[in-house]
Amino acid sequence: MNNQISNTLNNLSESETLAMTRLSRELIAEGKDVISLSIGEPDFDTPEFIKDAAKKAIDDNYTHYTPVPGYSELRNAISTKFKRDNNLDYSPDQIVVSTGAKHSLANISISLLNPDDEVILPAPYWVSYREIVKIPGAKPVEIPSSIDQDFKVSIAQIKAAITDKTRMIWFSTPCNPSGSVYSKDELRDIAELIKEYPNIIIVSDEIYEHISFTGKHESIAQFDFIKDQVITVNGVSKGFAMTGWRIGYLGAPKWIADACIKMQGQFTSGTCSISQKAAQAALEADPVCTLKMKKSFEKRRELVLSLMNEIPGIKLNFPKGAFYVFPDVSNYFGKSDGETVINNATDLTMFLLNNGLVALVTGEAFGDPNCIRISYAASEEVLIEAIKRIKETLALLK
Repeated sequence: MNNQISNTLNNLSESETLAMTRLSRELIAEGKDVISLSIGEPDFDTPEFIKDAAKKAIDDNYTHYTPVPGYSELRNAISTKFKRDNNLDYSPDQIVVSTGAKHSLANISISLLNPDDEVILPAPYWVSYREIVKIPGAKPVEIPSSIDQDFKVSIAQIKAAITDKTRMIWFSTPCNPSGSVYSKDELRDIAELIKEYPNIIIVSDEIYEHISFTGKHESIAQFDFIKDQVITVNGVSKGFAMTGWRIGYLGAPKWIADACIKMQGQFTSGTCSISQKAAQAALEADPVCTLKMKKSFEKRRELVLSLMNEIPGIKLNFPKGAFYVFPDVSNYFGKSDGETVINNATDLTMFLLNNGLVALVTGEAFGDPNCIRISYAASEEVLIEAIKRIKETLALLK
């Protein structure tokens, strides 16, 4: 048999975050005491009232096929949530529920992009954006930023990246991996620029909405003059500690929602019935239920920044959301412990894994080769030990 796989798959890279998680699990299976700070998952359990809603759904026999775009009652809850929390007017027929926000992004890509279309990705960006964009043959166009810019690109940079092939711009706020948050004024500036290009669609990934330390979350679709060019992507994974439930959703102009429904109908149909009822309970609840977890993350951020600032050669920004720090580690490039030479961030993460038993993710996965991503979705005790190991391991490099 010819074991030839498709060109589409050959053109995709493995998710670096999942790859590092796999490597760390392999070392753990060998008996190594690995601390993994590589995956973006809250270490909290799903709140009890959400689990109770799921149990009730089972007892109430929500066990059959679901409508492709999601239960009407869940879409109504999302519509209400958009208005209540974000001042966004998305009617239920403009909302599509999918198996995670990543699935929503895949629906968007396959439904709307053609070969040779260009998608602007301000860097750093979430690891899967680049590969999802490539699935239909579109071309990711990266715009570099730096820690000195707080990892946010300028309007001039965006404008310079636009060509007659530009179809979309994708970004997240709060940002994975940098923790940067675009202000209302910054979002308005982006909106005013993109309004000059009516064929360009903005994909705004707001999955970390409830883990923002700046006050009120701001959505770019709030500006009426641009809302018909915006797709807002969100979900319950991060804010409600529901990663395993696999529920994401999007709000978009109806023609885009209809396109995604058509695509989803052929790929997965409607997502899990029990998860949908759990998500409905989460989204109908007062968002105050997310504050306890957010406060814990904020406390951990302060701890991690304090400890990381004690490590020579590390350069940090001040993340205002999500649960990551994204330090610039380029000061270590060219250094060696006598056996291994560190040429880039990927070398450094492997050095830290093999010698310090701490699993992190290279910034190259996110479009910034000078940085590494550290997740602080772990207990304070684990974080203290992990950063101690990082400091001691980096001290081996001369």
